[in-house]
Amino acid sequence: FFFSSRRRHTRYWRDWSSDVCSSDLTLRARRGPRVEGGFTLLEMLVALVIAAVLAGTLMLAVPDRSRSLRYEADRLARLMAVAREEALLRGAPVRLETDADRFRFLVWIDRGWRPFLDDPALRERDWLAPTRLTLERPDGQRVIEFGREQVDVPFRLRLARDGVEAVITADGLGSFRLD
Repeated sequence: FFFSSRRRHTRYWRDWSSDVCSSDLTLRARRGPRVEGGFTLLEMLVALVIAAVLAGTLMLAVPDRSRSLRYEADRLARLMAVAREEALLRGAPVRLETDADRFRFLVWIDRGWRPFLDDPALRERDWLAPTRLTLERPDGQRVIEFGREQVDVPFRLRLARDGVEAVITADGLGSFRLD
């Protein structure tokens, strides 16, 4: 008796589970394949990451005029410090010569101003864009020249481009500050 009832119960369970499974399959078969609309969260995150990378690349590719002028003013201030040290080491004056398109440093050799040929730091360089320079010195001279003395004349050099301005201030003791 015990064995027969267990068998009946097992058969009942098998029949019921097969009915549920077969009815579930028939419902799916009638509805067709499951189609979802919209995007998953993962797809949205991937799209956002790609957009962020493209935006960052674009921001780096398009130069900011005020940043580029500030960068060039900083570079010029560092090069003027190098030129001053070079004048002290060589015992010969070094001069900065500029125009709207480029700048270069010259050294006084054999009774004439000569460009630096042996120093890659003080070579002629082009501005990134046409730049206007204005020099303010207490002695009124219109040239920046570093001599053999430890103390030079202080000055302010204004760089201007497209309505943006940067100022280099020299204290005469070898310090060049970007304002």
